[in-house]
Amino acid sequence: MNWFIKILINKIPRTQLIFWSRIFRPVIDLYYRGTKFEDPINNKLYRKFLPYGYVNQRINALSPGTLSLERHRLLWLYLKNKTDFFNPNLKILHIAPEQAFFKFLKSVNNKNYITFDLNSPLADIKGDICAMPFEDNFFDFILCNHVLEHIVDDTKAMKELYRVLKRKGTAILQVPINVGRDKTFEDNNITTKKERIEKFGQYDHVREYGLDYYRKLENIGFSVEKNNYASKFNKNDINKYGIVRDEIIPICKKN
Repeated sequence: MNWFIKILINKIPRTQLIFWSRIFRPVIDLYYRGTKFEDPINNKLYRKFLPYGYVNQRINALSPGTLSLERHRLLWLYLKNKTDFFNPNLKILHIAPEQAFFKFLKSVNNKNYITFDLNSPLADIKGDICAMPFEDNFFDFILCNHVLEHIVDDTKAMKELYRVLKRKGTAILQVPINVGRDKTFEDNNITTKKERIEKFGQYDHVREYGLDYYRKLENIGFSVEKNNYASKFNKNDINKYGIVRDEIIPICKKN
């Protein structure tokens, strides 16, 4: 199973993966039902979570039911338990919408929930994150997770996210961060898939963020809370939900 998932995510374009996974997911969901693991997004139990990773495979990472990863399940628990995110009156912008969330958020907040991306078949509006067609100060909440590491001009994208967020609004802007690196590494001369995997960890990443990521967000104007919500859970729940104890959720506010 490990080698099969590795080939899928490295060789098949993301848009095709989304299409085929929506067809086969119900079968996989039923096959892996059990009692050991719980996906808090759909509240179903499984005998195992699947391995996942572009280079090194992480065990118990991918939920068979929602195709959520560790960070998705942690974020869902945070949004559900610590925010008013599911208030249907909130205007929500979801950049590059994750399959794990899409169906559930549409059902809760169909009217005010807008999805946006350049290529995703799940996006209501197609467009460039560096030039979004929305008014200033429009959204109460923005989800933009594991997107900015794909964007060549991430500063411009951050400024756009700040622009369309309302005053006192919240944006959750997760990216993969190498905690052993103080300064973000990027090199525009690195263009091949092989080089990007070696240097950035994934074939479609254009940089590897370091700990200066939070400072860059603050320079745009956001106030940033590095929230370690996973540390609130005991060991049994960490294992049951398949989440990572040291995962940081960057909660960005526009004051």
